Amino acid sequence: MSKPTDIQVSAAEVHFLPVTMRVPLKFGPETVTNVVCLRVKVTVRDDKGREAIGWGETPLSVSWVWPSTLSVAVRTERMKSFSELLAKKIVGSALRGHPMEIGQDFIHGELASATQEANAAAGGDPMPYLGSLVAFSAFDIAIHDAFGRLHERDIYTCYNADFMSRDLAAFITPEEGSGLDFRGRYPQDFLVMDAPKQLPVWHLVGGVDALEASDLTGSEPKDAHPVLLADWIQRDGLKCLKVKLRGTDAPWDYERMVRVGRIGFANGVRWLSADFNCTVKEPAYVNAIMDNLLRDEPDIYARTLYVEQPFPYDLEANQIDVRSVSARKPLFLDESAHDWEFVRLGRRLGWSGVALKTCKTQTGALLSLCWAKAHGMPLMVQDLTNPMLAMIPHVRLAAHAGTIQGVECNAMQFYPDASIPEEAIHPGLYRRREGIVDLSTLRGNGFGYREDEVKRVLA
Repeated sequence: MSKPTDIQVSAAEVHFLPVTMRVPLKFGPETVTNVVCLRVKVTVRDDKGREAIGWGETPLSVSWVWPSTLSVAVRTERMKSFSELLAKKIVGSALRGHPMEIGQDFIHGELASATQEANAAAGGDPMPYLGSLVAFSAFDIAIHDAFGRLHERDIYTCYNADFMSRDLAAFITPEEGSGLDFRGRYPQDFLVMDAPKQLPVWHLVGGVDALEASDLTGSEPKDAHPVLLADWIQRDGLKCLKVKLRGTDAPWDYERMVRVGRIGFANGVRWLSADFNCTVKEPAYVNAIMDNLLRDEPDIYARTLYVEQPFPYDLEANQIDVRSVSARKPLFLDESAHDWEFVRLGRRLGWSGVALKTCKTQTGALLSLCWAKAHGMPLMVQDLTNPMLAMIPHVRLAAHAGTIQGVECNAMQFYPDASIPEEAIHPGLYRRREGIVDLSTLRGNGFGYREDEVKRVLA
């Protein structure tokens, strides 16, 4: 079946925006000091020859998507080359339909072959699936944006039977024995359509961040932004702190949770989360930390809202029974949640919920959202340190997902000046105040970027 609203991608171009980090960010075993953001512009066309453009953006965060002994520079260049290949592939695919249909068909067709082609040409350490998915996410987001613009609608009003030829049953399958049926249901059925304009915001406490004056080394930036944790909390009115942990040093991880908790609670923080970044091998490691907190720091334990992705992100290769962890605290998939099928596998292994990310495609995030909500799994929306335009689909997803507690936004910590042109149009989005981010300036068609008002020059 087809609809008169269907589109096809007729052109795609890529831009690379290098960003230097104000302070380092530790991702598992690696410490990151700079990143390249991929910005994509697509042109779509309908059967009547009408055209519209759309924009998508994501950081090519190689340390997160591609653990490897290869240098960050080499992995970044590989992902940039792959992005250029994708621009050709998405146009050459001639896929037609709704953005959800184009995205799903490309992910399960051309994306895999393009990844194999790129890895064969480069040789050596292959780029993992998560890397190819992140690169494609900018194209996928741009296609969704262009569809909304072509039809002069907010994209979140386009995920229904009026615009989609396929219902959810064509994309996702319920768990056997659940009694669920996705026939006749669409993403909009699982979305919060009267979405809030303000969201509680999470601050990321990195593994090398200075918590107190005794942690200062003298190398910290001397600018208008805070350095110490208490100063961040007080300036931004923070209520939620996400704590990056090592996963390989239990005494350090325990002490970090205690130090952050004590500083946070003394300054008005209400919630913590613990992020082990895929470095833990055994549930007993997390359980011991949680049990020690419960015994010796019960307030910190009580206000730890959830635990995020302690175990290796290759869920198929590391099928660990995690029910003992989720019995203590809600346990959220992040890196492992590539798509709804991995969410299903995670649920079978005992994971509680899902941390969605737009950098794994808007299409995939919405399908995972629908599957998770249908099966009673709570949601969060996590950041990939999204600056500039990448911030907007990220917070829009959180607003429409109905998360358990707001959204994580940390680009203003690690490269606040990267988004100065966008901040001039959306000041409440790129500066956290009173513990919230404000989406009220987003309006118009597609994602509501208002990028034509942003004074940014692209090479």
